[in-house]
Amino acid sequence: MTHGRTTNSGATPPENTPSFGVPRQRADAPQARPEARPEESGYDARWVMSPFDTDDTSGSSGSSGSSDTFGTRVPAENPGSPFDAPSASAASLAPSVPAPANPATPAAAAPKKASGRDRYLDLLRTLALVRVVAYHLFGWAWLTVLFPSMGVMFALAGSLMARSLKRPALGVIRGRIRRLLPPLWVFSAVMLAMMFAAGWNISEDPDNGGTWGMIELFNYVVPVGAPPFPWSIGDKSGLLEQTWAVQSAGVLWYLRAYLWFVLASPLLLWAFRRAPWPTLLAPLGLTAVVGTGIVTIPGETGNAVSDFAVYGGCWVLGFAHYEGMLQKIPRYVAVSCSTLLMAFGLWWASGHLGPDGWDLNDIPLAQATWSFGFVVILLQYSPSWQDLPGRLKRWDKLVTLSNSRAMTIYLWHNLLIMATVPILDQLYELPFMNDQMVGLLDATYMVWMFVLVWPLIGLAILAVGWIEDLAAKRSPRLWPTGSKKPARPGAHSGPGTGSGSASHSHSRPRSRARAR
Repeated sequence: MTHGRTTNSGATPPENTPSFGVPRQRADAPQARPEARPEESGYDARWVMSPFDTDDTSGSSGSSGSSDTFGTRVPAENPGSPFDAPSASAASLAPSVPAPANPATPAAAAPKKASGRDRYLDLLRTLALVRVVAYHLFGWAWLTVLFPSMGVMFALAGSLMARSLKRPALGVIRGRIRRLLPPLWVFSAVMLAMMFAAGWNISEDPDNGGTWGMIELFNYVVPVGAPPFPWSIGDKSGLLEQTWAVQSAGVLWYLRAYLWFVLASPLLLWAFRRAPWPTLLAPLGLTAVVGTGIVTIPGETGNAVSDFAVYGGCWVLGFAHYEGMLQKIPRYVAVSCSTLLMAFGLWWASGHLGPDGWDLNDIPLAQATWSFGFVVILLQYSPSWQDLPGRLKRWDKLVTLSNSRAMTIYLWHNLLIMATVPILDQLYELPFMNDQMVGLLDATYMVWMFVLVWPLIGLAILAVGWIEDLAAKRSPRLWPTGSKKPARPGAHSGPGTGSGSASHSHSRPRSRARAR
C-alpha cells in the first residue's frame, strides 16, 4: 500500500519536497512554517488554564476564596491573583451601583465582583483552534482571510500577559516558561524517538549536520530557535508519508514566537503605556520593511524577526484591549479605520500572490494588516460574556476543554491528521468495498479525515493533556470541561492506494507546517 500524496493539479511533488507545505528550515529554501496554537485557557485557578497564556497562580492547596459558577477559584482580597478583577472590557461595561443608603446594610448585599473569565474571548480561541486544524488538513487559502486565527490568538495572549504583568515581571515570565516547557518536552521526546527510529542521523543530515546541528537540538528543549528535522524520512510504503517529520515538528515555530513575545512583554508594555500609538503601529512599520524585501534578514533569524513583526501588532492590541484603550475610541472610527487597513491588506495581497494564491501566510504585509484590522473589530465588539448566551451554551464544555488543553491540541494535531491516513486506508480492505464504494470513499476521504482527527485529538488530551496541569502546579485532570457545581471545601476546583481494487489515487490533505 502506498501513501504518496498528490497536489491539487494531480502532479506528484518531488521526492524531497513536502507535499503540503515547505518547511522553514534552510536559509536558501522557500519559507514554510506551522500553524497554530493556542493560547490562554482555563477556568479553575487550579487546573483549567493553558500554559500559553495562563496567569501564574501559586497553585497552593491552601489558597482561600470562593468558587464562581464555572468552578473558578476567586481569591479573597488577594491583589496578586489574576482572578481578582474582571477584564478591562468587562469593567468598562459594568454598570455603576450606588452605595447603600443604610450604613447597616450587610456586606453581602454589595455588588458581586465578576470572575476573571471572559467567555467571548474563550470562544474566539476555540474557533481559532478549529480553524487551524481545518486549514492544516484542507489547505484552503481562503481560510486565512475568513478568520486569521494566529492574529486572534496572539491578541488574546497579549491581553492576558498585560493582565499578569500587574505582578513582578520576572515571576510572570518564569511562570509562562514553566507552563510552556513540560508539554513541549513530551512532544519533543516522541518526535525525536520516532525520527531516530526511522533512521535519521543528524550528524549525516546535509541540512542539519555537524556540530551546529547537534546544538540546534536544544530547540526541542527550549524553543528559542528552529529545531532541526529531516525533510524526508522513511519510505513511500510506510504508515506515514515521507514528510511527516516536517509537518509535525514544523509547528514549533509558534512556540518560538510566543516565547519571544513573553520575554519582550515587560518592555513592550512599558513602551505602550508611555507611547501607545507608536508602540501599537511600530510592528506594522517593521513588517513593511522586513516583510516586503526592502531589508532581507537571511535564515531562521529572518523568519523569527518576520513572525515577531507580523504578529507584534496583534500582541500589542491585546495590551490595548486590557488597558481599555480600544473602548475609548468611538466604534465607528475604529471599524472604519480597520476596514481601510484590511482593504489595503487585500489590495497588497492581490499584487503579491504566493504559490497558493490568496494564502496570507505567504504575504507578510497582507497578513499583518488584515489580522490587525480583524482583531480590532473583534475586540471592539467584545461583549464580555460571563456565560455563553443562547444556543452557544450547548458548547460550553467543549469551549472549556479546548481552552484548557489548547497547547496539547496545537502540538499534536498535525501528527494526528497524518495518523488518520493509515487508519482510513484500512477501509479499502473491507469485503463489501466495490468500485462504487471505493469511489465514494475517494470523494469524501478528507471529510472523513476531519471527522476522525477529533477523536484522536481527544485521545491525545487523555494521554498527555494532564501534563499541562503538572506544568502549572495544579492537580492533574484527564478531561477538564469545568463544572457548574460549587467547589467543595478543599477541592480544586490523501489516501493511499487500496490494495483490494484497481490503482486509484487520492488527493491527500495539504496540511502545512508553516501555516497560521
